[in-house]
Amino acid sequence: MPSDPKEPAGPSFGLKSHGRLSIVASAGPRELMADLRVKGAWRVKIITLFPDAFPGTLGLSLTGKALETGLWTLEALDLRLYGEGKHRNVDDTPAGGGAGMVLRADVVGEALTDAAIGTSSDRYKWPVVYLSPRGKPFDQAMAQNWAAADGLTLLCGRFEGVDQRVLDEYAVQEVSLGDFVLTGGEIAAQALIDATVRLIPRVIGNHLSTDEESFSSGLLEFPQYTRPLVWKDRVIPETLLSGHHAHIADWRRDMAERLTKERRPDLWRAYLAAQGRDPIEDQEQ
Repeated sequence: MPSDPKEPAGPSFGLKSHGRLSIVASAGPRELMADLRVKGAWRVKIITLFPDAFPGTLGLSLTGKALETGLWTLEALDLRLYGEGKHRNVDDTPAGGGAGMVLRADVVGEALTDAAIGTSSDRYKWPVVYLSPRGKPFDQAMAQNWAAADGLTLLCGRFEGVDQRVLDEYAVQEVSLGDFVLTGGEIAAQALIDATVRLIPRVIGNHLSTDEESFSSGLLEFPQYTRPLVWKDRVIPETLLSGHHAHIADWRRDMAERLTKERRPDLWRAYLAAQGRDPIEDQEQ
C-alpha cells in the first residue's frame, strides 16, 4: 500500500477514528477518512482484528469526555483488511511446527507502516508497543513516559503471537499487563491506554490526584475515608479530622509505607533503595 511522505500513510478503509476532528485541505480528492486530522491531541493508533472493541470503556467517564473534547484521539486499524488473498488471511502455521497460528510479518508490517506518522523514519518518534505476556511489565513510570510523547501505537496480538521478524524490524516494544494470558491484546490495550490518558494534562481536573495516588511516589496509596463519620461502628481515623495538615501528611506517609511493606515487598525494596536505605536493616527494625 503506497504512502505519501507528506501525509500520514494508510488506506482509508479499516480505520475507526474517535475524538474531535478537523478537516485538512488537499490538492486532490481523497477518501473522507484520510482527510480527518486531530490538532494538538495525544494520539493512539491500535492495530487489531477487532476494531469494534474500541473505544469500549475508554469512551466513558473522564477518558470518554477527554476523547470527545479532543484532548486525545483514538484510531483503530482493522488488521484483517491487510490480509492476503480472497479470505484476507492474516496468520499461518508456526515455522518448526506446533499448535495454533502466528500473525504474519508481511501483514502486520503493512499495518505498522500505515500506523506510522509521516515518513517511515518518523515512526520511532513515539512508542510502538506489542501487548505480550513475555514483555516488560507495565508500570506507572511507563504510563508517564507515554503520556509525555506525542502518541502511541499498540499492536493487539491473537493466536500464538506475532512473527518475530516484524517486531525486530519495527523496533517494537513488548509490554505485559501481568503474569497471565488473555485471548488477545484488546483488553490489555484499553487498560494501558486508560492509565496513560489520565496523565495527559487537563484530563483529570485536579492534578494533585495523580500526584498522591498509588505508585506515583513509589508507594501504594494510603487508605481513604469520607462521610459519614461513623459507619457500622467504624470511625474515620482521628488524625484525618484534626485539621493539622502536617500530622495528616505524616499519617498518610506512614500508612502508605506500612501497606507497601506488607503487600508489595518488591516495591518496598525499590523504595528503600531509591532513598538510600538498606532493606536488610529495615527488616531488622
